[in-house]
Amino acid sequence: MVDVRVDPDRARRFLPDELSLGSDPGAAAFVFAEWNWCSEDGAELTEPRSSRFAEFLVLLGCEFEGRALARCPYAWVDQPVPMIRGWVQGMPKQFGEIDQTRPKLVGRAGPRPDDAGRHHASISVGGHRLVDLSVATDGTTVAPPALHNVPLVHTHMSPVWLNGEPDNRSLITSEVTGVEFSPVYSGSAQVKVHQTLDDDFALLQPIDIGSGYVFQYAETLVGGQALTSTTTRGA
Repeated sequence: MVDVRVDPDRARRFLPDELSLGSDPGAAAFVFAEWNWCSEDGAELTEPRSSRFAEFLVLLGCEFEGRALARCPYAWVDQPVPMIRGWVQGMPKQFGEIDQTRPKLVGRAGPRPDDAGRHHASISVGGHRLVDLSVATDGTTVAPPALHNVPLVHTHMSPVWLNGEPDNRSLITSEVTGVEFSPVYSGSAQVKVHQTLDDDFALLQPIDIGSGYVFQYAETLVGGQALTSTTTRGA
């Protein structure tokens, strides 16, 4: 994960009206992940290919009535189950080809997870390289990065298909339990965007690169919650 900064006016174009840029306008992050998932009994883990996927996503810092959140305008995965699950949650997931360094406990073919080393990741979409990212950790541990430690806010929607059908849209956050972080190793980072895909994605070209992080993370996804106002308005 790498903290980046994008143009605040451009970031605002990706937020629904109910959300604001908050106290740190333009705060964003690029995140590469390799996930293993399973239901409560862990049965899916007997088929490692089907229960493992890679992901790249962009996060934008935002707020709802002063509550810190993160918005995901772009996400790519390499397996169908997480893509469909993302659509159910309201995440705009697409297919991509994602690769990243895997730390090693022995040998020289990868950095040690708890030591200085370089970690690399890349994503290609439709055969075109989109983003390269690298983090040079120095063995320093830090607190979990801010945009990975707040709820994600999505747009849950039922697009109009039948004539006269209402366009149902609502903001929701994912409800999770059992959140765990490994030690979070920090260091300098580099990000290069090669292919803009479209004019919208080009708006998220970083204008500044911050710290990079390498860590493991776990959660149990238990559903969604409607994002509702806590403000009581009088008549």
